[in-house]
Amino acid sequence: MAASTLLPDILLAVMRGQPRALSDPHYPGWHLAPVTGLLNDPNGFIHFAGRYHLFYQWNALGCQHQHKCWGHWSSADLLHWQHEPIALMPDEEYDRSGCYSGSAVDDNGALTLIYTGNVKFADGARTAWQCLAVQNAQGGFDKLGPVIALPDGYTGHVRDPKVWRHGEHWFMVLGAQDQQKQGKVLLLRSADLRQWHNLGEIAGSGLNGLAAASYMWECPDMFTLGDTTFLICCPQGLAQEQHRFLNAHPSAWLSGDLDYANARFSHGELHELDAGFEFYAPQTTLTADGRRLLVGWMGVPDGEEMLQPTVANGWIHQMTCVRELGTRDGRLFQRPVTELQALRSTEQHYQGPAADAPVIDAQRLELLLSGQGDITLDFADRLRLEWRADGLRLARRSLANGEWQFRYWRGAVSQLQLLCDHSSVEIFINEGEGVMSSRYFPAHPAQLTLTGHAEVTARYWSLRPCMVE
Repeated sequence: MAASTLLPDILLAVMRGQPRALSDPHYPGWHLAPVTGLLNDPNGFIHFAGRYHLFYQWNALGCQHQHKCWGHWSSADLLHWQHEPIALMPDEEYDRSGCYSGSAVDDNGALTLIYTGNVKFADGARTAWQCLAVQNAQGGFDKLGPVIALPDGYTGHVRDPKVWRHGEHWFMVLGAQDQQKQGKVLLLRSADLRQWHNLGEIAGSGLNGLAAASYMWECPDMFTLGDTTFLICCPQGLAQEQHRFLNAHPSAWLSGDLDYANARFSHGELHELDAGFEFYAPQTTLTADGRRLLVGWMGVPDGEEMLQPTVANGWIHQMTCVRELGTRDGRLFQRPVTELQALRSTEQHYQGPAADAPVIDAQRLELLLSGQGDITLDFADRLRLEWRADGLRLARRSLANGEWQFRYWRGAVSQLQLLCDHSSVEIFINEGEGVMSSRYFPAHPAQLTLTGHAEVTARYWSLRPCMVE
């Protein structure tokens, strides 16, 4: 589709599609989701001039991965969001095949986007440009064009710049694939966001003790908590293990120390960031009061995504809840951001055998559950969480053939915090030591049933809806 016709078609798609999406019983009540079409990666997550801004990959014209624009929401409190003008559309030669993911920074008071301009050629080849855009007085963004061309030694798969300030310079991590088809993360430095110097590879397949087993590292994000530097990434092609990295494309983290002077990242082993069925492309930002927040796409590329029943109503995917990150003994912890507690209604309690617990309305629910012994949580006979002495097993039927599929979290579990929203469940384990995020599509009203003889203690709240304005 020609770029000149994209905006009218988007407007028509929204007018026709939004009523269908909002009337879908699977459409979330308090998570962010597209008004129509496809949503994927969060982009440009930033706290700027007193408001949070969250951009996102969006195809308003259908549920396929095409016509990628940057949609834009903003919020003062992480609860009440409003739509902003579309930030980026693929209307230049250097981004004609899609405005792919990137980040946002405050450049001397100017909200500035750094994104990947994707270009695909008729012969199947591709290239990528890293580009800038700056917010104008009307709230839209003016493109400044490419600032980084495809670096030597890499294929056209170079994307997803994440930029931050350290000392007198800007730094960028950039996902890449080398000519041997191995995934890498590059570190770059700039004094002005315009001229960039490639400092080399700091992580990836075959580096720093990692096996040569992934063909692309997407969506890198680097930040420091306490004395530890973390790298979040999405290593595509990572070998599946018995209990880890079971999604078609996983999300992972590394922790260690970044030597800025010598462009070296000393790190430990690769850890799974979220062990559920749907989680990808997370991005973080720093709040004014110093908290590190994360939001992810509650989806996974490929797999069974196009079999989700919401496609029949013209929309697909949602974001995770906003999470606050912490560290303990060098490990990364995730917990729902405190602001979400404002959505709670009257608190309810239960203590006793799991099998005697009341059936709980899981339409919009927060549940704190503690116990010991064998406990099973059944979400409307569509999703089951089996809590055993050695950890958790999450079971869900395949949308393709109805067979049970499984995801795992291994280790002793003492407490769970669950957040449910119409067609999603986020399970926080041991106050954030692990997370399992998944979509599921229950017959409504969704209900949660507990079984097992173990004693449990439950506190739970119905959550108020919080729609985008």
